[in-house]
Amino acid sequence: MAQDGRLSRRMIGVLVARLPEAGLDRVKDPRRVRGRRWKLDVLLRLVVVALVAGCKSLMQAEALSNEMSVVLRQRLGIARRIADTTLRDVLCALDPEELRGPLHSLVRAAHRRKALEPDGLPFGVVALDGKSTALPSCDDHYAQRQSQGEGAHLIGVLRSVTCTLVSSRAKPCIDAISIPAATNEMGHFELALRRLVEAYSGIALFDLVSYDAGACSEHNGSVVRELGLHYLFGLKGTQPTLLNEAQRLLATLGPERATAATTDVLGNSRSVVRRLYLSEEMVGFGDWKHLRTVLRVESETFDRGQRVAHENRYYVASLQACRLSAPQWLLLVRRHWGVENNCHHTLDTAFEEDDRPWIESDPRGALVVALLRRLAYNLMTLFRSVTQRGDERRATPWLDLLRWFYNAIISATDDQLRELRPRPLARAP
Repeated sequence: MAQDGRLSRRMIGVLVARLPEAGLDRVKDPRRVRGRRWKLDVLLRLVVVALVAGCKSLMQAEALSNEMSVVLRQRLGIARRIADTTLRDVLCALDPEELRGPLHSLVRAAHRRKALEPDGLPFGVVALDGKSTALPSCDDHYAQRQSQGEGAHLIGVLRSVTCTLVSSRAKPCIDAISIPAATNEMGHFELALRRLVEAYSGIALFDLVSYDAGACSEHNGSVVRELGLHYLFGLKGTQPTLLNEAQRLLATLGPERATAATTDVLGNSRSVVRRLYLSEEMVGFGDWKHLRTVLRVESETFDRGQRVAHENRYYVASLQACRLSAPQWLLLVRRHWGVENNCHHTLDTAFEEDDRPWIESDPRGALVVALLRRLAYNLMTLFRSVTQRGDERRATPWLDLLRWFYNAIISATDDQLRELRPRPLARAP
């Protein structure tokens, strides 16, 4: 059955309207002027469009440049087929830092349109989490050298800190910061956070930062507060004194003492019950002068009425308990996992980032593609969760969305493009 023309027009409209907002024309071109056959922004635009269309390799991106509707190619400035080798050469030569700018520009534009308003929470929340992709190459700079055991081949692990605005319905990736080979998530937290705050100075995008137990430390909490933000950190055995006290206060509380609870039905036979327990008795505990609230979230999974899983997780926060209602505290904890369940899961499944990174032999090029992939993810998640109307449309499976974008890209007509408002491909700095 042919794809609905109105849907295709809206998808083409996303590319025509939103790609200029990224400011790809402002990315510094590392190539010598002599011998350039393509403008850099045209090449980058094709890569983003190819990612949106579900392409899993540079070869498929080249094929798309030929299959793309002629009128859409003209609108995007792609005059003819672009060789995959041309794309690879320029991607490997780019400075990955240059690609953070377009990500920030796209997010700032969405913020101006009020497309990133908090959903269910009174303020913006950004969740940070590390992500790793294994490559059959390493450079000891972008990719850390690792061994999988005696006799195994060395591999390179490309690591970055993903910053996801989990308070927004769309949960866009607002930044992705490379973790140098010489350090780890805990050691890079402060620099990553400072760079994130600097990138969005001047706009009130988020007030609270969440991270799992991998970054839970008194120093990192102090850094968050110094920057005028609040924190929610996961709490595990890496902070044994803090955890023991939290367990002493909250571990023995039963369901009747829960301050909030939710039940999620998973299919016909399974359900998950989550309960929140909260205490302010650890205010300023030990060296943690900024600590205000400690939380325990209990999860029980039932299958046909029988409990099959039980888990408790603990958290510490610098926010006073009165700043949120009990249901909002529970929502805040659950939203933290949006960085993993929404952003990382989509990158790993729909985009197949771990299995198909596009460039494997050059970690720098792989990181550049990863940043462009996050740009594509943002275009799609904003369309899926904000532009679309109705819960059913907003729950469209990602694979369907990729297929629909591909169909729209190869079949766009002059009539569809004519109905769109004229928009420039480039914006002045």
